[in-house]
Amino acid sequence: MKQSSEEYIKGRGAQQNVHNRFLQHMYEIREDFLEFCRIEGEAPEASRTEYLPVFPKTVVNKVTSPDVGMEYSMNPYQGCEHGCVYCYARNAHEFWGYSAGLDFERKILVKKEAPRLLESHLRKKTWKAATIVLSGNTDCYQPAEQKFEITRQCLEVFYKYRHPVGIITKNALVLRDLDILKKLNEQQLVGVNVSITSLSEKTRRILEPRTTTIKKRLQTVRILSENGIPVNAMLAPMIPGINSHELLKLAQTAADFGAVSFGFTIVRLNGAIGQLFTDWIKKAMPEKAEKVLHLIQDCHGGSINDSRFGIRSSGEGKVAEHIHEMARLARQNYFANRTFPKLRTDLHKPFKTGQMQLF
Repeated sequence: MKQSSEEYIKGRGAQQNVHNRFLQHMYEIREDFLEFCRIEGEAPEASRTEYLPVFPKTVVNKVTSPDVGMEYSMNPYQGCEHGCVYCYARNAHEFWGYSAGLDFERKILVKKEAPRLLESHLRKKTWKAATIVLSGNTDCYQPAEQKFEITRQCLEVFYKYRHPVGIITKNALVLRDLDILKKLNEQQLVGVNVSITSLSEKTRRILEPRTTTIKKRLQTVRILSENGIPVNAMLAPMIPGINSHELLKLAQTAADFGAVSFGFTIVRLNGAIGQLFTDWIKKAMPEKAEKVLHLIQDCHGGSINDSRFGIRSSGEGKVAEHIHEMARLARQNYFANRTFPKLRTDLHKPFKTGQMQLF
């Protein structure tokens, strides 16, 4: 993977900020100023991550997309320092007035009130228990969690109310909360989805620059599994020409480390992500950029941008069919007698408050 050291921003996925489609005006750094910075050896903008508090009125979201296997989600953070260049959540950052590019990785919105808002939600008389997933958008165990511990506080709320919770992460930090996860699992209230996109550390570093190493991710699957906590391996997204050839080996390795199931999607580059990914791959993998982009187009009717329900995540055409065939073989060979358990919803009862506690 040949990289241009002059152009490529190490430690970040996106290599630029793209225009926010919801903003009328876009302010850019002039090229003559950038040239001055290059000559003087100064950075035009700091690469530090900012943590910005936000105050939503609710945190539990109803998921209406038929392509997403969850009913409800909640996100303690918006934006994600992991910097995965393909991340579909980047587009959501535009709703907050930021760019889906470097802003998504550098400006992390922190919902400190999330545990309190979650508790209020679970106490509603009208709420019927259903699995709520942490997180449907950005990783709830991204680096910010080490500082703020919002995810841990939310898990404590889920346990207090005996409510089922799912977790999606690619960070070994989830093991910090093994004590709470074990208590939840004793009552079949938790399942963890661990994202594993490659077995190549070289690919991981460039595709997901600030994530946990592959070795630690697999160890995370093993430790969770050894403690009886069900793990689903998310082998997603499959990017033809980059990691799709690894699917069979990824599935076998995940099974060897204890995963009880796996899922996958084929990459799609909607909204601003198409521009970001194209810019990134031309800088990070210039020798294979055109080939990869053409293979992605082959999976989405000739476009890298796909919004068709039922097809956008599974793809179509010969390239997609080959990936699906590998997945079928993987399930047949490595997951034949394994199933991800259904979490319990019958244990949840909202606590009575005030004078109602007397009855």
